[in-house]
Formats: sequence, structure tokens, C-alpha cells
Amino acid sequence: MADHDTDAGFDYPEHPREKHRGPVVLRRSRRVEATTTDQRLLDSRGPTDWVHTDPWRVLRIQSEFVEGFGALAEVPRAVTVFGSARTGRDEPEYQLGQDLGAALVDAGFAVITGGGPGSMEAVNRGASEAGGLSIGLGIELPFEQGLNPWVDLGVNFRYFFTRKTMFVKYAQAFICLPGGFGTLDELFEALTLVQTKKVTKFPVVLFGSDYWGGLYDWIERTVCADGKISESDMKLLHLTDDLADAVAVVGEAYRSWEATH
Repeated sequence: MADHDTDAGFDYPEHPREKHRGPVVLRRSRRVEATTTDQRLLDSRGPTDWVHTDPWRVLRIQSEFVEGFGALAEVPRAVTVFGSARTGRDEPEYQLGQDLGAALVDAGFAVITGGGPGSMEAVNRGASEAGGLSIGLGIELPFEQGLNPWVDLGVNFRYFFTRKTMFVKYAQAFICLPGGFGTLDELFEALTLVQTKKVTKFPVVLFGSDYWGGLYDWIERTVCADGKISESDMKLLHLTDDLADAVAVVGEAYRSWEATH
């Protein structure tokens, strides 16, 4: 949870303790749940109740898609930005996130993040303070997180796969700031969707050569060199340290897509 803080004369809103169960927000709850909805769906090693309840979960999954599609249906062109929840407000990456959020708004895009703290908060904050639409797609986790205070339009999800659909469906590009397993997961899922033509004209930008350079080199010198992907697949990734370059890649891809639709 974010601590009450002051930066450049701005008082950060202080969240009460809260937990999400899909679209439901629980604040100051004394009840502790050891599992999440995702875990109860995917982990069949516990009680055998799942045998009888799984068919009914289909309705909950269906409703989550309906809620997400309904909330985001009229979102303008947007860019999904991923990054670490562990980035501190005093770190350079936080300022980078703010600058990126503002730059995307200036280029005419809304921003979509996972809605959490760290780099996600920074991007939402930059977009919101620049006067743009700041979207956060939250997820039910076993530890408290909650949507950050700079989310203008927020949707909470129980299931990762539903949330991941929204990240792709309502964005024209992905930009990955330095991040952990979640960012890597989204990165490679996006690359797979583009490679297999499930989505088209969808650039994937890796921002920060010091952080991403090793991964990029491994993909190029090992995965591609060994024939596991083609040379054209390397063009799906764009590595940069320049904000203007990242935004230009997104804008060019969108204009190309718009010209064919």
C-alpha cells in the first residue's frame, strides 16, 4: 500500500487497507482469505469441491468478460504499459513512467496499466496529470494492492486470462518498462499473438537497453540464430532508450493500421 507522502507539494491520497474480489472492493476487512479465485480455478490439488463448482464458474468468467467489454468498449486509442510494482517513487524509473504517460497523452493516446503501484502508478499519474485518460486493470492477488489513485477508469478482475484479453483488445501497442515475471509474461504473450497473426500492427517496445538489452541479445543471438524464430520475428521487438522514439513507433504503427481499416 502507498504511504502518505508529499512530492512537489502534492499530497498523495492515502488508501485504507483494501482487497479486491473481482469488481468488489473490501476495505478495512478483518477477514483473511488464503487463496484467490484464479488459484481455486487452476489448482485441483486441494479439496475436491472444484469438481462440482467448475461448471458454474463458467458463468462468472463469462460475466467478467461482459463487465470488461462493457467498461472499455468506448475507450479511445490506447497504449498498454507494463512495469514493476516495486518501483519506488524516488527512483528514476518512476519519473520515466510519468514522462512516458504524459508523452503518450500528448500523442493522442490513453494509457492502460495493471493499475497497481510502482511503475504502473507512475504511468497513470503522468497520463492523468497531462489531462489524458488513465486506465487501470486490477487483479485479485493474495496480498493487498488496490488501484492506484491516478486511475481514472478502473476495472478489477478475478482471472488473469480475462484481464490479459483486455490489455490486448483495447490497446494499439505494448510498452514494457523494467519489470518482473508479470511483465515478462505479458511481453511474450504479446509477441506470440503478433507472430501468429492473432493481432496485427501491434508494436512491442522494450524501454531501457541496460535492463532489456541482455534479453534482446539472447533472443537475437540464440533463439533467432538457432532457427527457433525467423529474422522477421525480431522486427516485432523494438528496443529503445528514447521516449520520442518509443512514442513514434506506436504512432507509426497506429497510422499504418488506420490506413488499412
